[in-house]
Amino acid sequence: MSLTHLDEQGNARMVDVGGKADTERVAVAAGEVRMRAETLATIRAGQIKKGDVLTTAQLAGVMAAKRTSDLIPLCHPLALTHVEVICELRDDLPGVAITATARTTGKTGVEMEALTAVSVAALTVYDMAKAVEKTMQITNVRLLEKRGGKSGPWQAERTA
Repeated sequence: MSLTHLDEQGNARMVDVGGKADTERVAVAAGEVRMRAETLATIRAGQIKKGDVLTTAQLAGVMAAKRTSDLIPLCHPLALTHVEVICELRDDLPGVAITATARTTGKTGVEMEALTAVSVAALTVYDMAKAVEKTMQITNVRLLEKRGGKSGPWQAERTA
């Protein structure tokens, strides 16, 4: 398997996608912000002094997805047709579970956009609640599935 972002001399390069067909591309990513149950209760009660944690994180994730090519050097700028970020309070973590879906019709996938949305949403949860708890952990950021393109659909194995 060759690395597509390296040229023959091993130098980093942006992949030429000009010859690829435009297809609908979808990617779903997820991650968690783990925290103490007391911190989760404070978020749930709306008592974080900076404001509405989940709405702010959702908006930050959408904004980040749209700026992915500004953050990741070899990503192509994409015209996203849809980005959705869902932040869910979960007692079983305890913490916030984040899922992001990115969609476009184009020549390259949106995996990095979905992953960036999850990552920035998680960082935003941390930023909003760090006055309550500095030991929160951003964990398990991962791609769950992707559709479209020459390689076709892919889905991560579900773990219990």
